[in-house]
Amino acid sequence: MAVIVNNKKELVVPQSVRRQAGIKSGDQLEFRVSGGIINIIPELPSADGDYTPVQRKVADVRLAEARKRPYHGPFDSADEAIRFLRKEIHTRKFRVPHE
Repeated sequence: MAVIVNNKKELVVPQSVRRQAGIKSGDQLEFRVSGGIINIIPELPSADGDYTPVQRKVADVRLAEARKRPYHGPFDSADEAIRFLRKEIHTRKFRVPHE
């Protein structure tokens, strides 16, 4: 579906598109822009109450560790991402595991 954008009003997501995406009235959405593409991501409810304090602590430690690692991308194409992943797989096959 195509819409025409003008400077006089905000961009409106058509009802049929919202329905297909499962967006309902009252949903909170986050907009992320990357490479000229707008991604609309629903903000999901917090899962903090779903974990015991010990589980939450383990998750927090693992998330902190993940944040230290390098992020990869964005890639200019799917082929570039595939080449990167293949190289990573090859590198990891020959890496000595940590003790």
